[in-house]
Order: sequence, then C-alpha cells, then structure tokens
Amino acid sequence: MLEPMHRRAALLGLAAIAVAPGCTPVDAVAQTPRMTVLPDFADIAQAVLPAVVNIAVTGEQSTQIPPELRGTPFERYFRERRGGRQQVQGAGSGFIIDPAGYVVTNNHVVGSAARVVVSLQDGSEHPARVVGTDELTDLALLRIESRVPLTAVPWGSTPVRVGQWVLACGNPFGLGGTVTTGIVSARGREIGAGPFDDFIQTDAAINPGNSGGPLFNTAGEVIGINTAIYSPSGASAGIGFATPSDLARGVIEQLRRDGRVERGWLGVAVQDVGSDAPRGRRGVQIQGVERNSPAARAGLRQGDLVTALNGERIETSRALIRTVAGVTPGQSIRLTLLRDGRSQDINVQVGRRPAGTGVQQ
Repeated sequence: MLEPMHRRAALLGLAAIAVAPGCTPVDAVAQTPRMTVLPDFADIAQAVLPAVVNIAVTGEQSTQIPPELRGTPFERYFRERRGGRQQVQGAGSGFIIDPAGYVVTNNHVVGSAARVVVSLQDGSEHPARVVGTDELTDLALLRIESRVPLTAVPWGSTPVRVGQWVLACGNPFGLGGTVTTGIVSARGREIGAGPFDDFIQTDAAINPGNSGGPLFNTAGEVIGINTAIYSPSGASAGIGFATPSDLARGVIEQLRRDGRVERGWLGVAVQDVGSDAPRGRRGVQIQGVERNSPAARAGLRQGDLVTALNGERIETSRALIRTVAGVTPGQSIRLTLLRDGRSQDINVQVGRRPAGTGVQQ
C-alpha cells in the first residue's frame, strides 16, 4: 500500500537517523540534508494573472508569388485576385506595468500590425495603441484605455540567480491565462538574436503564444519577458529564453517617454582579441572605421586596440557595444587604446546609433 508522500519522507528521515553509525541522534539530525519544501504558486498566480494579457494582431504583408507560377498565365490571376497582399493574424502575450494602461510585450508580436487588441483576464477586449517598439531588444510598449481599475505588476528588484524558482504566464497556442513553473537554468545566454543578447534561460514551459509574457520570481515580480524558445518540434523542449527585466526596464522607460530608443554609437567594426593574448594586450580591436562617423572624427584608426572606456576595462566587443549604447548621444567618452605598442587616451563624442547597424558599433 502506498503511503502519503509526507509520511514516506518522514519515515525515510527517521530511518537515516536510526542507521547512522557512531552518531548520537543530535549528530545524525545535524548531518541529515535539509529538506526543501517546494513552493506553492497558487497565491502568486492569483495575484499576478489579472495583469497578464492576451494580444491579438491583424495586419497585411506582401504576398510572395510561388516560383512555379511565375511566367505562367496564373501569375496575372494571382496578382489581380490576391492584390499582392494578404491579411495576417497573430497572437501573443503581455503584461500591465501601470494601472494607466501601459502594456509590455515583444516587438515581434505587434510588428507593423494594423490593429492590436488586448484581452484581459475578465474577458474584456480593448483596442491598443503602439506607443513604441525597439527591434534590437525585441520589446514593445502598448497602451489601452479602461473604465475599470487595471492590475499592474512590478519589475523585479532582486538579483536573478541560477536555480531559483520562476513562474511563466501567457497565452500559449491561444489558450490564454496559462501558468507554467520551472527554474532559472542559466543567465547571460547569447542566441544570435542581436547585439544585446543577454537572455535568462529557463525550463518553465514556453510555447508559441507565450511571447511577450512575463517571467515572475516567487515574490510576484517580473524578472524577464518571455521571448524565444529552442525547439526541434516548435513546442517547448525545456529551453526557453527571457529578456532580463534590468535590460527591459530602461528600454520601456525610453519608449514611454520618447516613443523610441536612442543609443550611443561610434561607427567602427570591432573584433575580440583572443583570451590567449597577454593581459596587457587584451581588448577589442578596431577592424574598420566608418567615414564621417564619431570614431573617424575623433581620430580612431583601424588596428587600434581598445582596452578601457572611462577607466573601466573592456575585453569583449559585446561589452564595448553595450556600454557605448548606454551613453546618451552627444556625450563624450574616454577610450584607452593601444596604438603601435603605446597606450593613449582619446576622447570621442558619441553619436546616435543609426537603424540597421547590426553588431557594428
């Protein structure tokens, strides 16, 4: 006969105490591994779900003519009857960060949608206005109007630790109001999404439709925005990625204030110098300088090795890109670099990062 799990655990603990050789009962208790009680997410889910929303989008995209129809009589029919464009629909998730109606989601959820509708947990639907989007971090900010008070959730204020419990909420496969649990599997993941990759990896089930939904800690704080999954089948394989809240928060604040994100820019192509190089020669080597860029005006050259920015060591191109991106355009920074074997400082007035510059800095 099977016994209740709590009774079985107690019996196993007593057995360990009884058979420990050469130990008094007090010694045995001290040596017994501390049992961790699994968290109950029911209260957290009840508190946060009213702030989690479903997002439906409708838009148009260009219709691609199938290659086998090109040059045939059907090509004209295809162009005339289909008009070269087609209606597309999509769905995702989001969460309310302000009772005034501000909703965070992913940029790839809303894209260039002609119409966005946000559905709350009570079933009410609200047309949404896109306040702003940021393609490089795949974030977007929406706003809805509501006659009833809206529930908002706070950004995380505690450090994210590998192994901590998390709760993912969203709209997987259009089912709505779904919660899944897991742990933080890793931090600082780079998955090739862009120059600002710094994802939280989690094994909480994340599926299509979860994009833009929140990842909570056990305090009910948003520590990430569910963004991507790794899956051979298209469904959850236990590897999901969320944009950290400490990165997202600054982007969302800029979108709310200005409707766009401005980042600092130098105008150089860069490459890491291998870790096997002598410590004094580690840094980021400039591979090219764009004409009329801030770097060109400051006198940076191909072959320069950047080792520090405002006195802080720089050893990777991603560190340089992220640091410069956080500088307000128009401000000056001090770069320490090696040129012809000699160290020198050069002041650079940072420019505004153009759209579509990719990993170039």
